[in-house]
Amino acid sequence: MSDRLDGTVAIVTGASSGIGHATALTLASRGATVVAVARRRDRLDALVTTIESAGGRALAIDADVSSEADATAVVTRTIAALRRLDTLVNAAGVMLIGDSVSSPTEHWNRMVDVNLKGVMYLTKAALPYLIDGVTSSDRGVTDVVTISSTAGRVANPYAAIYNATKFAVTAASEAWRQEYATRGVRFSAIEPGAVSTEIANEQEFSRAWYAEQAALGDVLLADDIAEAVSYIVSNHRRIAVGEIVIRPTHQA
Repeated sequence: MSDRLDGTVAIVTGASSGIGHATALTLASRGATVVAVARRRDRLDALVTTIESAGGRALAIDADVSSEADATAVVTRTIAALRRLDTLVNAAGVMLIGDSVSSPTEHWNRMVDVNLKGVMYLTKAALPYLIDGVTSSDRGVTDVVTISSTAGRVANPYAAIYNATKFAVTAASEAWRQEYATRGVRFSAIEPGAVSTEIANEQEFSRAWYAEQAALGDVLLADDIAEAVSYIVSNHRRIAVGEIVIRPTHQA
């Protein structure tokens, strides 16, 4: 298996930090032209500079993936600038957990909007070009990789809506995998356990949970998940990896 992705174009959402940022760097290092998508333009520009300084190619698009218009525009601008699409990595996500009585519905809506609708909108807009990409390259395959969570496998107290969004995208990825299995578009879900990213610091509740995990042993790094993404998308077209669960060694 070659890990080179030369000549391919990859959209990576959530690229301003965490798993998305690490994935953008990893795919670029292996030859893909990366379209880095997030809301924080300053961070995207810094990421593009880093990629280009290392000899790679990248394009920054600031967008809110929870907006269908923004998500569609990301794909439209990618095709206009780069003429093709081979990989979509849905890495944008938020985790706003806590007591269900005191949790504001704005937090619940934000998780549904980003974690679920963002995946829906980007995937819907990208699919026609991913289908075309199967026949317009020697690789004969294209990929959609969605970052779900172990919270998409096992329900947890204080995380009902977060659980709901992650169960949903894991199920959607598997349904799409079956729908497009004979057309060369591969769908994969990665389900990480505790990963050291900015998402762990968004709330006191999540900070406490991550501190408990860190006290037990090493938690995962964003680079660990980025390597899994690279493994999935660089595989020979005969290999479809539908699902990867990655936990810290200590995490039950």
